[in-house]
Amino acid sequence: MATGAVIAAAGMSSRMGKFKPMLSIGAISIAQRVVATFQQAGVSRIVVVTGYKAEELEWHLARSGVEFLRNENYAGTQMFDSALIGFRYLSGKCSNMLFTPVDIPLFTSTTVEALLHSGADLVCPVCGGKRGHPILLSSHVVERILADSGENGLQGALDRCGVPITEVEVEDPGILLDADTPQDYAELLEIHNSQLYRPVVEVSMVREKKFLDARVAMLLQLTDETHSVRQACQHMQLSYSSGWNAINLLEHELGYAVVERSQGGSRTGRSHLTVKGQALLKAYNTFADRLQDEAEKLYIQCFRNI
Repeated sequence: MATGAVIAAAGMSSRMGKFKPMLSIGAISIAQRVVATFQQAGVSRIVVVTGYKAEELEWHLARSGVEFLRNENYAGTQMFDSALIGFRYLSGKCSNMLFTPVDIPLFTSTTVEALLHSGADLVCPVCGGKRGHPILLSSHVVERILADSGENGLQGALDRCGVPITEVEVEDPGILLDADTPQDYAELLEIHNSQLYRPVVEVSMVREKKFLDARVAMLLQLTDETHSVRQACQHMQLSYSSGWNAINLLEHELGYAVVERSQGGSRTGRSHLTVKGQALLKAYNTFADRLQDEAEKLYIQCFRNI
């Protein structure tokens, strides 16, 4: 199964005085930076749990290739509650999950890859003797967290889960740096400006028009999981009409059906991928993953001395 990530972004940013997820780190926002780092490390399912200013943040990230869930009780709950919303949604869909608050934006993809390669059920990065984020939990650990009482939040649940925490030493101070206060944010900006570039490959399929890219692939994936184009669009902050327009264009350019519709009307009918649609989605995801791997190797060769 895939690797997932849960980003808790429901808080009210009271200590900062400004809405943290949308503060800029260079040319992108804090939230976009966290998402991009997970994507660079090959994380295929990224869930952002929103609450305060939910619609604003969801529109801000709408084209970032993530899924959205809401903590409607954000004002009276803790970060652990947002984590549970994401864990519950991804349970059964992912073999392991990463978790981080949105306001820790400078950890690197190398750190994420080190966690994934550890092979342990519960992993935490450590820099200079201090633990940071993101953390990695196997599906086995997530099940125990979901059944926990919730006392003392996520840390309490991790302490009670019965699985020892494996520490992975990384040379990445970004795992420790959050954006709680304006002073923290100023330090983040200074560190960000010293970091390196990275390659990002965006794969699109074109005939007469562009008909398949990462966003359409996500729409297909969620449609097959939820059996509903409407629900898939809601998770992506995509209008229902835009979702169907994308599917109709895809099928027109390919010349065959990708999504099969059943009777019942727009709200009660069910949808799923056809056999050809499933094969198309698998081929696209495999191609995109392999192309990203090759791009990173080529990047090292070409930019080694830059």
